[in-house]
Amino acid sequence: MPVVSMFYGIIIRMFHFDRDKHKSPHIHAQYGEQNAVIAIPSGHVLTGSLKPAKLKLVQAWIEIHKDDLMADWKLAVEGQKVFKIQPLR
Repeated sequence: MPVVSMFYGIIIRMFHFDRDKHKSPHIHAQYGEQNAVIAIPSGHVLTGSLKPAKLKLVQAWIEIHKDDLMADWKLAVEGQKVFKIQPLR
């Protein structure tokens, strides 16, 4: 699963062909042992959990990079290589 971005110890990934389980556009966020699947562009948690402070960082990052994330989602569901997205600074 390609890494799209990393910031503040959070790893953001996007699977290729990942529409079966979660039909809506989404990312996979990991912080240590915690994992969450988060919808694009709403930022709602579909499954899993992150510490509230880390979730807020991911949601802010999604808000800033909605267009880039949706472009990557389109590539990912077509099985193409996704692009890296700037981390939250």
